[in-house]
Amino acid sequence: MNPVLEKNVLDWLLDSDPSIRWQVMRDVTDAPPDEVAAERARVAREGWGARLLELQDESGTWAGDVYNPPYRGVTFTLDLLQRLGIDPAADETRRAIAKVHDLRADDWGGDPFFAGETEPCVNGRILGEAAYFGELDYADRILERLLADELGDGGWNCEAPGNSNVSSFDTTICVLEGYLDYENAVGATPAITEARRRGEEYMLERRLFRRKSTGEIIDKQFVNFGFPPQYFYDVLRGLEYFRASGRQPEERMREAIDLVRDKRQEDGRWLLDTRYREWGGLFFTLDEEVGEPSRWNTLRALRVLRWAERGGF
Repeated sequence: MNPVLEKNVLDWLLDSDPSIRWQVMRDVTDAPPDEVAAERARVAREGWGARLLELQDESGTWAGDVYNPPYRGVTFTLDLLQRLGIDPAADETRRAIAKVHDLRADDWGGDPFFAGETEPCVNGRILGEAAYFGELDYADRILERLLADELGDGGWNCEAPGNSNVSSFDTTICVLEGYLDYENAVGATPAITEARRRGEEYMLERRLFRRKSTGEIIDKQFVNFGFPPQYFYDVLRGLEYFRASGRQPEERMREAIDLVRDKRQEDGRWLLDTRYREWGGLFFTLDEEVGEPSRWNTLRALRVLRWAERGGF
């Protein structure tokens, strides 16, 4: 990228919420760790992170339930707080998580929230949230379910029939992220690492967005980038997972990497292609509109391309 253009993009990214600034500092500009930590600490006290914490009610929920309404229930709100990178050890965060710890999910048979439920797409995210926020008392239960729910093609699918071997990218990415968050929190284990590798192969055999049988794009959603992704998959989310996992780029990722590169606008930024809002939307829009430049997609794309280019792509 042109140096002047690159500076303009970085200045634009840094002129934003603390949740974006600290990740730009860590992943793009290589700021000193103490400066990154100081900026990250602001997420719980100001901006979008603080706004979300303030919306929690006394019962511990954000909209009256652990899951519904989608995008506003506890599951989705914790997912967003995690993606904002809120410090899990901050006093403000711990007060919020203490309330969630005591929640009982009526729709899940009265079990504690962090014990999860039955669908792997939900359990993958809850495992990731439990690991991130240090609430792992029930992790073994979720892990047992997820390992049992893996399908023959290496991935996962919510509400899959008993004899099904057809996985879903949407569900599989939720499980893979949850596994990775767990291993980052407690260390790698052979069973989980092997399950992650099988899930990764499921995605890589399809080049991250194409049908294995025909080579056609599986779903146009996969090539449209939205944030926050919630439980929806897209190519950028898939590449972000591989980057975070420490895996090196490989040939089966090339087309997906090129897709991200091709979606860069002439001004060096990426657009918000879509917003997942069919069921009521977010509490607030993170200052982004569909079709307009997106700081979140630009941040995510820049760090994916940085990873890819370091790996020779």
